[in-house]
Amino acid sequence: MKILIVGSKTKYSGSRLIHLKHFSYELEKFGIESKVVTDMDFLEKSFSLNLRKKITASKKLKILLKTFEPNIVLLDNISRLAKTVLDEKIPLFLLFRGNYWEQLEWAKKTIYKSPLKFVSVLKDQKLADRIFKESAMILPISEYMKNEFEMRYSKDKIEVFGADGRNTSDWIQVESQKLIHPCVGLVQGFSVWGKTRELNTLQDVMRKLPNVTFYLAGDGIYRDKIIPKLKKFENFVWMGNLEYPNEIKKFFSSIDVYLLLSGLEGLGQSIIESMLMKKPVIASNIGGIPEIVIDGETGFLVNLGDSDQIVHL
Repeated sequence: MKILIVGSKTKYSGSRLIHLKHFSYELEKFGIESKVVTDMDFLEKSFSLNLRKKITASKKLKILLKTFEPNIVLLDNISRLAKTVLDEKIPLFLLFRGNYWEQLEWAKKTIYKSPLKFVSVLKDQKLADRIFKESAMILPISEYMKNEFEMRYSKDKIEVFGADGRNTSDWIQVESQKLIHPCVGLVQGFSVWGKTRELNTLQDVMRKLPNVTFYLAGDGIYRDKIIPKLKKFENFVWMGNLEYPNEIKKFFSSIDVYLLLSGLEGLGQSIIESMLMKKPVIASNIGGIPEIVIDGETGFLVNLGDSDQIVHL
C-alpha cells in the first residue's frame, strides 16, 4: 500500500504540514509507504500566463504519480492538483477540515468582490464540486463537518477522521515566556473574516477585565481590521505570527487560560494543543468545537458576541 499525502503550501499552513508528516511517520509503522508533498510544488498560479511553466508543473506531477505509483492520494485541501489525480483514475481521499461553503460565502462578500476574482470563485466551486462527487472517500475532521457535507452530497463515502498526525507526547510544558499575570492567551489566524470578526468581542472583555492581560498570537489579511482596535487597550499585547510548534508551545506554557474566539471552526485544533498542555479552555460555541469542549467538564463554551459570559467565568 502506498499513499501520496498532499498538503497546501501557504504562509500560514506550517502546522498542517507538520501534522501530515507525523501522520506519514505513523503510517510507516503499519508497513504503509507514504510520501508528503505540497501542492504548489506541482502547480503554477491559477492566473499565470506562462503556459510553459503550467505544462512543466503538470508533467512533474504526472511523473511523480507514475514513479511513486500511489494506491491512494490523500488531499489536505481543495486543490487544482486533484484534477490530475481524478483524471488519472487514482482513488482520491479528501481530508475535510473547514466549512468550505461558509468560507466561500464570506470570501464572496470580502476578498472576491472584483469581477476577475469572482471568475476564480466560479472555477474553484466547479473544482470543489467535482472533488466532492468523485473522491473515493471524504474524511471530515468532526461530526459537524460530516453533517455539513451530508446536507449537500452522498452519505455513502464519508467517515469522520479526527487523527491528523499530531504527536501528543510533543505537547508538554517547556521554557515559558515572560508574560504579565494573570493572563489569557489566544492563537488565531486572520484569513477568513467570518472567523476573525469574533475577535471584536475581545474589546468588551478587556474593558471589563482591566487587570487581566490578553496576548494574541496570529496574523493574516484581516490584521488591520482587528489589531488597531485591540491595541487601544493597555492590557492587550499582539505577539505576531509565532513559529510552530516551538514558539507556540512556549506560549501555551506561559499563559493561564486559553481563549478561542471564532465564528467558524471545523474542530478547533489549537484547543486540542492547549488541552494537551493542561490549560483551562474557553471557546466559542460554534462548529465542531462542542465535540472537544464539553461545557463545564473539559472547558467552557460561550455564545458568539457574549462578552459578559466570558467575563463571568
